[in-house]
Amino acid sequence: MRLDRYLSKALRVSNKQVKLWLESGQVALDNSPCAQGEVVINRFSRIQVDGKLLPHDTPLYLLMHKPAGVLSATKDREHTTAIDLVKAQYPQLDTSDVHLAGRLDRATTGLLLLTNDGAWSKALTRPEQKIPKTYLVTTEQPIANEARDRFAKGVWFEKEGVTTAPAQLQQLSSNQARLTIYEGMHHQVKRMFALYHNPVVALHREQMGNIALEPQLAEGQCRPLSRQEIEGV
Repeated sequence: MRLDRYLSKALRVSNKQVKLWLESGQVALDNSPCAQGEVVINRFSRIQVDGKLLPHDTPLYLLMHKPAGVLSATKDREHTTAIDLVKAQYPQLDTSDVHLAGRLDRATTGLLLLTNDGAWSKALTRPEQKIPKTYLVTTEQPIANEARDRFAKGVWFEKEGVTTAPAQLQQLSSNQARLTIYEGMHHQVKRMFALYHNPVVALHREQMGNIALEPQLAEGQCRPLSRQEIEGV
């Protein structure tokens, strides 16, 4: 958004008043005087008028190492939710507007993203974005030799009436592989391996786009995303 439009909206003043502030040097952007109302600001911009920092909602971006058994939900009467874990680590944090940017099944572990920035989460989860999601997959039986080529061609899902985008399968052992997909359809990974009647016994998300789960982050713990990770979406 342009700086002048933001000022007018945030302070509920006319465009004429905003122009006067800018021309008189009363506006500072990121601690430097700014007279250009057409400058584009972002979620990280620090804006002051007459030396006073404008109050605004602080955007929140967290990466969680989700344990098995935790629900990808904001509240539940029976089970521990991702928001419960956030509250435990950050008891002073206002989580009323925090939501999940891409869910995981209750049994699935790994990378889970939480934010209060609706526009950011929509950009991350929009199907047309085709953001890669990488999983470590462990199966009950040895993985079929032909699975890599079949997944690379796309898999037809009759329920949705679509063929999945070409996926990459890197076999690590007889029963374990790293799989990268580009959609987030219901139980997609499990359904892909179900083509070979091979149940998935463990599923762990390692990465979404440029955001990766580091091994040293303990289960149930969160960390803030870096600016590079946020802007890379």
